[in-house]
Amino acid sequence: MIPINVPIMGEEEVQAVREVLESGRLTEWRPEGGPAARRFEEAFASYIGVKHAIAVNSGTAALHAALLAIGVGKGDEVIVPAFTFVATANAVLLTGAKPVIVDIDLDTYNISLEAVRKALTKRTKAVIPVHLYGLPVDMDPVMELAEEKGLYVIEDAAQAHGAEYKGRKVGGLGHLACFSFYSSKVITTGEGGMVTTNDDELADRLRSIRTHGQRKGYDTERLGHNYRMPEVQAAIGLVQLNRIENFLRSRRRNAEILSEGLSGLEGTHLPIEPRGFKHCWYLYTVRVEDQKKRDKVVRELNKVGIGAAVYYRTPIHRTPLHLKVARKVRPVNAELASRTVFQLPVHPKVTEEQAKWIANETVKLLRRKLAE
Repeated sequence: MIPINVPIMGEEEVQAVREVLESGRLTEWRPEGGPAARRFEEAFASYIGVKHAIAVNSGTAALHAALLAIGVGKGDEVIVPAFTFVATANAVLLTGAKPVIVDIDLDTYNISLEAVRKALTKRTKAVIPVHLYGLPVDMDPVMELAEEKGLYVIEDAAQAHGAEYKGRKVGGLGHLACFSFYSSKVITTGEGGMVTTNDDELADRLRSIRTHGQRKGYDTERLGHNYRMPEVQAAIGLVQLNRIENFLRSRRRNAEILSEGLSGLEGTHLPIEPRGFKHCWYLYTVRVEDQKKRDKVVRELNKVGIGAAVYYRTPIHRTPLHLKVARKVRPVNAELASRTVFQLPVHPKVTEEQAKWIANETVKLLRRKLAE
């Protein structure tokens, strides 16, 4: 089976872990973090092109810490897209605020600016646009709206390492940005996350928040958490970051092979890359016009050894938790996408020959199922 995504580890990562274990310094309680974490932060900030990167222990921790840093709490509202992983909305709930769930653009699967405008109230404090599947959100209009309304913008870049918007990497486009280093991501530390920002004060708050609101030790001055990134994870992250450009080239090559093989197939919609946008191809997304046929194609692809998957079968507002707590909404595009999209493997362990085979098998199955 060719999996939908897979961590890529080698001897360099093993050696980096070994060095940390032999040092005996596995974590650091001080707000500035341990030596490996600091090196990873400096390298990641340089790569993204921002002043600050603050390492934490998961992408969800990054979102929660970012929300705490801008003062989101009870009585506030934060606008999030309906079509993404539920962590984006759950992080808002963890602050005591209310996630306001809005629709997406069906061409990009990213948040709809029109839907954001309609959802604004006096209680809106922030917007979290998600660069879904690795395609950047059209950020200039989002930032213009935020400036007009006095809102914070937190990029959810969990799937978008290395993606670019008008020549700038995502992660440096909003007031803050949050990355995940979960095992399936473009680069991984196993679990882990990062918050990036150009704001000195927000960076200072984030370093305090990740270690129980302390500044020097036993001097907690704000609500925080144990969100520190262990040294082993940071050491792996440094090695992975050095490999990211190779990873991205392989993903782009495989995506181009799939697009060439699948192009012109009636009844399907392939991913787009608007001018000025650079996809990082975390996932390659195909949309068909019928849920039953989508599900049959995914099952048949799995049977022949292709790890096709569906991200996401259930939009956030339809999950049991958010059915209880969310404002009643009907984001029709998000619901349509949840019924009709599926994803194909494009990660770096997929060879050119395998990518061609995946394209051929997918075309054969789609032609058969769409004709039924």
